[in-house]
Amino acid sequence: MDIINPEFQRYAEAFTSPESEILKLINRETHARVLKPQMLSGHLQGRLLAMFSKMLQPKRILEIGTYTGYSAICLAEGLAEQGELITIDNNEELEGIAKANFKLAGFSDKITYVLGDAREIVPTLDQMFDLIFIDADKQSYSTYFDLVVDKIPVGGVILADNVFRQGKVLERLKDKDANAIHAFNQKVCSDGRVEQILLPIRDGILMIRKLSL
Repeated sequence: MDIINPEFQRYAEAFTSPESEILKLINRETHARVLKPQMLSGHLQGRLLAMFSKMLQPKRILEIGTYTGYSAICLAEGLAEQGELITIDNNEELEGIAKANFKLAGFSDKITYVLGDAREIVPTLDQMFDLIFIDADKQSYSTYFDLVVDKIPVGGVILADNVFRQGKVLERLKDKDANAIHAFNQKVCSDGRVEQILLPIRDGILMIRKLSL
C-alpha cells in the first residue's frame, strides 16, 4: 500500500536535504546486493531521523534493528560531543556490511554494534538513552517498548518504524505482524507515562516522548 502518492513522495524528496554521497552509496549497494532492500530507511526517512537527532543532540542513542547501518549513520549525525550509539541486530550475515558502512561514514568510534537478541541484550544495558529507534521484529514491538521505556529520561524520545505495517493494520485479522503492531500502537496510546504522534511518513513512524517516570 502506498501511504502517500508516489508523485508527492518524489516531490517531498526533491525539497528535502539530499543524502550524503556515503549514504547514497550505501543505499545503492544495499539495493544491489542485499535481500529485502525495502528495509533500508532511505532518503526521506533518513533525513527525518537525522533531523530528530540533531534537534535532540542526544548523548546516547539505542537502535534495535541495524540492517546495513543506514539509519544508525543518520541518527549518529546528531550525537552530542563524546556521544555514543549502540545498535543491536541478530543477522550475522549483515554484521560485516554494517560495520564497514560505519567506518566508511566516519562513525566507527561512535557506533557500537552488538550481535544478538535485543530482548536478551537490552536488559543488560545499565545506562539511560536520550533517543531510541525501534525497527526490528514486529511481533516483539510491545516487548521492546516494555524493555526500553524505563531506559529513557523524562523528555527522551522513542521512534518506532513500520507502524502501518504496509497498510495491513487496517485489515489485520490474518496478519500476525499487523496484529502485533496494532497491539503495540494501542499499548503506547494507553500508557500515561508517554505522549505520542503517529507520523504518516513512509510505512509510519510512531514518535513517543516520555512525560513521567
